[in-house]
Amino acid sequence: MNSKIMKKKIFAVVFAVAMTAVSCSEDFDDGRQEEYRVAVPLTADLIQFKEEAVAVTDPVPIENSGKIYAYKNYVFVNDINKGIHVLDNSNPSFPINIAFIKLEGNNDISIKDDRLFADSYGDLVVLDIKNIENIPPAKRIENAIYQQFWCTVGFDVTWPEADYFDYGDFDANTQAIVGWEVKTERLSQAEINRKFGGGGDVLYESDGAAFNSAETVPSNSDTGQGGSLARFKIVGDYLYAVEWSSISVFDISDLDNPKTLEDVYVNGAIETIYNQGDILFIGGMQGMYIYDIKEPSKPAFVSEFVHGTACDPVVVDDTYAYVTLRGENSCGNTESGLYIVDISDLKNPELKKFYALSGPYGLGFKDEKLFVCDGSDGLKVYDKSDINDLKLLNHFEDIITFDVIPLQSSLLMIGENALYQYEYLDNDIRLLSTFNLK
Repeated sequence: MNSKIMKKKIFAVVFAVAMTAVSCSEDFDDGRQEEYRVAVPLTADLIQFKEEAVAVTDPVPIENSGKIYAYKNYVFVNDINKGIHVLDNSNPSFPINIAFIKLEGNNDISIKDDRLFADSYGDLVVLDIKNIENIPPAKRIENAIYQQFWCTVGFDVTWPEADYFDYGDFDANTQAIVGWEVKTERLSQAEINRKFGGGGDVLYESDGAAFNSAETVPSNSDTGQGGSLARFKIVGDYLYAVEWSSISVFDISDLDNPKTLEDVYVNGAIETIYNQGDILFIGGMQGMYIYDIKEPSKPAFVSEFVHGTACDPVVVDDTYAYVTLRGENSCGNTESGLYIVDISDLKNPELKKFYALSGPYGLGFKDEKLFVCDGSDGLKVYDKSDINDLKLLNHFEDIITFDVIPLQSSLLMIGENALYQYEYLDNDIRLLSTFNLK
């Protein structure tokens, strides 16, 4: 059996057991019933769905903006699970929406030498974007990537408001979710446990949280740049993609025919990837994991920096790693803030300084400026020349911020329904443009 398929099946079982444990909040049940809204997926044939999943069209409105990626004079904006909007950013003061790459099930991309690598329902898709207006048929490598169950099961529709999500009859290998039917059911705790507690059935309890999600890249670079929330990273002739608890590795020396190599398993749930030279820094729910890629086909574990449960993007500048932890909602209960970790000894990372924040997402840096997206508390710009005394240079309030990409001459920031661009100043930054993503 294909190792990716096997991993998927094993994970489904583990996930089912985990979610059953979550739903069993009480050992004692007195038989009392309560009303619950249960969402059941509406499905279509996955093979046919994938065949129709890739197309290039004229610009369309952005429905649910996700991560951003910069390449040459373009900015690519992910429309969560729907595809990629292409903006001509030749003039950062006036970006222009020029095309939409329909790519169902997409959340992340990475680009090298005009080849765009993207995820699509757990597959790796390769697109030749040399001519944005005339992209040839895509190459698809099935089951090359498998991300978190609820991110890649095949749906491109908005999660409905429901107390539980019932995946009991859903088969991720053959079906795609194209909609939901929400039913009201009267259930006791014992009935919930019997109905969803075994045989691979999954009942996922929703907390109602929604998540949107992007080092400096020269404008003529052959490799583009994502933000700190990225799950894809190209280093040399290799593409690394983080998933639920492992790193997928691809040899892309032949850009049109990537080779799928052995996965590297990580001791924890992981979310983001960043590199400094031949060292990978993996952000996860339980900590930051450091891997050596001197042998690029086989990332080797070096050490980890463990923290409480939280969402954890990371960027690295020389001997310090800057980690934002967000501890509210489903991310965990760790105190939200900026953690500065000394990595001068890679085998023994050590926390050097903590700064409290409201609810941070992504971050980035350009020279001595550190940019932190503090969620609903806006964009914060710090002077990081002294890590023991970060100085706040500017605070852009009244905007909701998610991630940044520091370019050579300007800063890209993705916020709620808008793409912002800023010009660097000596001790400040200045807004250049706001592009409405709705």
